[in-house]
Amino acid sequence: MKRLWIFLSIVLIFTAVQAKDKCICLPDFSLVAERVNPSVVNVFTTRIVRLPQNDVFSFFFSQLYGRRPPKELKKRSLGSGFILDKKGFIATNYHVVKAASEIKVKLYNGSVYEAQVIGYDPGTDLALLKINAPKSQLKPAVLGDSDKLKIGEWVLAIGNPFGLSYTVTAGIVSAKGRILGEKAYDQFIQTDASINPGNSGGPLVNIKGEVVGINTAIIAKAQGIGFAIPINMAKNVFSQLIKTGKVVRGWFGVEAINLTSNLAKKLGISEPKGAYVTSVVKGSPAEKAGIKRGDVIIRFNGKEVKKTSDLPLWVAETAPGTKVPVEIIRNGKVIKVYVVLEELKELGVSERTKRILSILGIKLDKKDGKFVISQVAPRSPAFESGIQKQDIILEINRVKIKDASSIDRAFSRVRPGGFVLFKVLRNRRKLYIAVQAPIR
Repeated sequence: MKRLWIFLSIVLIFTAVQAKDKCICLPDFSLVAERVNPSVVNVFTTRIVRLPQNDVFSFFFSQLYGRRPPKELKKRSLGSGFILDKKGFIATNYHVVKAASEIKVKLYNGSVYEAQVIGYDPGTDLALLKINAPKSQLKPAVLGDSDKLKIGEWVLAIGNPFGLSYTVTAGIVSAKGRILGEKAYDQFIQTDASINPGNSGGPLVNIKGEVVGINTAIIAKAQGIGFAIPINMAKNVFSQLIKTGKVVRGWFGVEAINLTSNLAKKLGISEPKGAYVTSVVKGSPAEKAGIKRGDVIIRFNGKEVKKTSDLPLWVAETAPGTKVPVEIIRNGKVIKVYVVLEELKELGVSERTKRILSILGIKLDKKDGKFVISQVAPRSPAFESGIQKQDIILEINRVKIKDASSIDRAFSRVRPGGFVLFKVLRNRRKLYIAVQAPIR
């Protein structure tokens, strides 16, 4: 009988241990919030908005308010951020501080400091700020590894939504690698943790309290869907901004599309994976390495290319001058070539022109000596006016566009609140499109 009781006790203990292992328990979010909150900051910005001074606007303004309209107004907005180190570097979104004339950062203890923009990267919507605060008041956030995130993993979003400081919301990772098309390097983490205006720039953390993403976007018509920039992407950007104040990216020099099932069959490839090269830029690193149109890129620097959107991000993250192994399929055979990446050259336009292009929601690239619209931000002035991706810019404000200096010259004629007149070539048709320029 005694032996029977001992046996039953062992069985019960074993069963209890097994049940505990299978138990799905909620983590203690309060401990995570206590650990991370001191690293989170509130960002307050002020920018000057110039008001139109035409007769119609002045008439209606004077009728409503009994006086002439002011020439400019101060517009205030808010966002979030987090502390990177004891030197006072702060991570946030570029759109939070874009065109701001004044930036203030409020710490967890209530202290407020003027912030300086050290650098920014519109391509990833990231910006680096710096404040001069005592080291004792600065608690750097712990940065995690976004590549290790799993679908369904718990995450918390912490920030300043609608001015409600240090709001903590919980959810799960809904998806990874989301591409919204708003930025040049989209690879968003999708989450159902509640994210609202004011959360932008704040941290998305795992249950260990490690920052795995930077909250940056919401879909207005969707409920419970938010997006965050993976922290691994941000690490590279912030590292460069701290060192040099700018971001340098690698350049490969190919255009490619996803390898479809039909195209794979035609090429005799068993699986529809990889990037099908549709064109190779003359004189590019890819051409120098022998890559040709019709090749299928299946591996880049040891990473398997599952979809074409992987390539631009991996190339951008690789330092210029790096010799990268690239595996391609050509005529049914796997070939390995080595590509020495070069620096991705900017357009060479002035900072004022860059700012105007950003405000209009346009990204320009130079292809075969022509300036082409490579990106149009949703809901931007350019988008609302009908500018489209792949439009070729012929003229801006009656100035023929031949080089970077002609773009600068054209934008020098733009007045605050005025219009920018584009002449574009689209599907062999020449169109004139006027875009209002809400610049100050």
